[in-house]
Amino acid sequence: MVVVALTKGQTAMERTLIIFKPDAVMRGIVGEVLTRFERAGLKIVGMKMLQPDYDRLHNHYEGIGTLKTRKGTEIFESQLKTMMLGPVIAMVLEGVEAVEFVRKMVGSTEPKAAAPGTIRGDYAHVNYAQPAAAGLGVPNIVHASATTDEAEKEIALWFDENELCEYDAVHNKFTQPKPLDE
Repeated sequence: MVVVALTKGQTAMERTLIIFKPDAVMRGIVGEVLTRFERAGLKIVGMKMLQPDYDRLHNHYEGIGTLKTRKGTEIFESQLKTMMLGPVIAMVLEGVEAVEFVRKMVGSTEPKAAAPGTIRGDYAHVNYAQPAAAGLGVPNIVHASATTDEAEKEIALWFDENELCEYDAVHNKFTQPKPLDE
């Protein structure tokens, strides 16, 4: 993770992992959703499309997220099955308090409970029971890291350090403010 020296009152820059799930990719709404992150001032520092295998997803959802431990084998396996239905787009976003901010933008994990205006509230509407009856995990558009610790581990799982880019975006002056003497 990038660590930025802070002056009094400044907040740390963070990186977070976003995964556009197969439902977002196959519905053709990735660009529309990605635009929301960029317009909010988040900067893309890494992105790739891939077809994840069972081992990578197991490491992600259980090794880091402890889904199987928390929710049981049936939910865990249905989630992995759903994530292997098609390609995903893994992305690293950077911004001020990016982890919490992205979680707020994404909305509740269960789309039915997600507020209008959030990504899941605007692009998905199912409850947990409907896809579970079909043996699938909930199609909720994106995965977003839950904590900064989780974000660091997830980014390391999905990206090599040389796949992440450092650059100044034109909007940084307004979305990632620094003291004027820098």
